[in-house]
Amino acid sequence: MDHRSDDAFAGVASKRWHRSGDGFLRCDDGHVRWGRFGAAGALFVVRGERGTEALVQLRSARAHEGGTWSCPGGAMNRGESPLVAALRETAEEVGTPPGGFEVLGDHVFAPAGDWRYVTSVIEVAHRFGVAANFESTEIRWCTAEEIDALPLHPGFAAAWPHLRAIAKP
Repeated sequence: MDHRSDDAFAGVASKRWHRSGDGFLRCDDGHVRWGRFGAAGALFVVRGERGTEALVQLRSARAHEGGTWSCPGGAMNRGESPLVAALRETAEEVGTPPGGFEVLGDHVFAPAGDWRYVTSVIEVAHRFGVAANFESTEIRWCTAEEIDALPLHPGFAAAWPHLRAIAKP
């Protein structure tokens, strides 16, 4: 599936960031999770001299599961698609992705009937990003082997084998 970031991101950039999804939800499996309408994130990949590299962020001590590595992501707002939510969260946490990208696939983690986390694997033409807000201490572009060696956020660790297969390092 091919998506143009200028098309997909236009709706995000033109809206005020509405936070209808912020908040915890006690899910039907009894666990409490962030995102009243679910959550979404994006694993950005780039092909280069070192092979396939992915953007990961070190979650700050002030963020849930601080001190672990994951991809940008967070709560989806009411009526927001997972891709738009992932792009919005990316812009907030590490900056706006470069124009023109391709969505390689999605991984859906659905531990409860009323909550899911969708991670889109998105190929971009070049690296981007900075630790843009309090949620991130650092960002890195890493090979799959480098990501394997990092202390990963538990949810990202569970999704990583699936995301790695989609990214085809």
